[in-house]
Amino acid sequence: MALTTIEPPAAQPPFALPPDVVTTPCDPWPRPYYLEDGLRRVAPYHFTYNTNAKERWRGREIFEIFCDEFRDRPAEYYKDAIETGKIQVNGQPVPSTFAKIKNGDVISHTLHRHEPPVTAKPIGVVHEDEDMIVINKPAGVPVHPAGRYNYNSVIEIMRAERGHQWNPLPCNRLDRLTSGVMFIAKHKKAAEKLTDQLVGRTVRKEYVARVRGEFPDGDVLCEQPILQISPKLGLNRVRANGKQAKTVFKRLAYYPPSSTTTSPANNADSDTLPKQGYSIVRCLPLTGRTHQLRVHLQFLGHPITNDPIYANRRVFGPSLGNASSTSEPQIGTTQYSDEDIMTRLSRMGKEEHAEAVAYEDEMVDEYNKKKAEKMTGEFCDICQTPLYSDPGVHELGIYLHARKYADKDGAWSYETTLPEWALPPKGVSSGWVKGMEESDPEVLARRLEEMEVKEGGTEEKMDVRERVEAAGVA
Repeated sequence: MALTTIEPPAAQPPFALPPDVVTTPCDPWPRPYYLEDGLRRVAPYHFTYNTNAKERWRGREIFEIFCDEFRDRPAEYYKDAIETGKIQVNGQPVPSTFAKIKNGDVISHTLHRHEPPVTAKPIGVVHEDEDMIVINKPAGVPVHPAGRYNYNSVIEIMRAERGHQWNPLPCNRLDRLTSGVMFIAKHKKAAEKLTDQLVGRTVRKEYVARVRGEFPDGDVLCEQPILQISPKLGLNRVRANGKQAKTVFKRLAYYPPSSTTTSPANNADSDTLPKQGYSIVRCLPLTGRTHQLRVHLQFLGHPITNDPIYANRRVFGPSLGNASSTSEPQIGTTQYSDEDIMTRLSRMGKEEHAEAVAYEDEMVDEYNKKKAEKMTGEFCDICQTPLYSDPGVHELGIYLHARKYADKDGAWSYETTLPEWALPPKGVSSGWVKGMEESDPEVLARRLEEMEVKEGGTEEKMDVRERVEAAGVA
């Protein structure tokens, strides 16, 4: 048999190295945390943020996307960042601010990060085994890196405590301002198992909220659909074309206003606003929409008392969005349009303090009411980013707590103690609804347990890895 000579393959050019901007130029380890004045702070640092183009971004101009979706920098900054190459697409400079984003694009943004401080309270561990960590999330700490928050997030704080290569996988979602039970899987299989339970309606969820006014007695069912109005501002409203949402509420206690309660002095309608007490309400979400409990409580006329969005008179007016279900106000009402609400909300925390404390709230003194996060008028020497003042203690969370998650068939159950704001005020021995007069915290917790949950909760189906990536803008 004749030998056949095989020519060696032609030399192939080496693979091109990825552009520098796609690789984070600075990912400091250990994380630049420091604790001060009851806050966890992060020293400013350089960072390249990379994100895959979201479906709602496709076909839109890059400058428009940054202006609409990101709130921490002014439009002038984003225009300059695009023109100077701080913002790139697929590792390449963007030809103009009018360039449109396509499916598969990777958008990179190298910036000098200034993270807001969060509470210095530790992340409590309720239970831990080889598969799962059940935590008690402190209020005011976001779960994932999102917006202005990166290292000051639950998963990054836990990574800093357990090692750089450790990859926490959150299985359920809580708003940044909400505290309570969360599940952090140690591996993907464990996360998928719990996610299947959540999707299969075999998990019962129980929240406790402190709301404005005297909430109705008995079981209150709210089935109003919820629509996301502005992802940039985190605004959701009851709308007929929204997603199905269902919550059962039950008042646990009502505390009338004391003689020291005052109406707002900085509101034009203060003279017409009656003094109001507050209620402690048990919330059973039967679906898992963003801001579901906060939006449903506002619609019912009893928003969470210190909610910076849905209990904000400067944004919604004296009616606070009670029973509002349309984008335009009805004639003869004091409701505002969605456009007006978004304009007012966009000013909060910038030109004006965010009204994160309801005027009837007696737990916060006048001094702390005035302390709030707001632009100081000063700028960073390195990146010229506007600097903010520290948030007040009252801005680090709202009165909404995920108290308990339990398997419907009794296989497992995890709960936390009631937060301080849900207990009777000092010197008040009653206030709980009939049959729940006891004021001892252990008795109150046991009474909560005895109240039957008739339906389990649901979560929108989402891949575990997608949960982490999808929270880039939230």
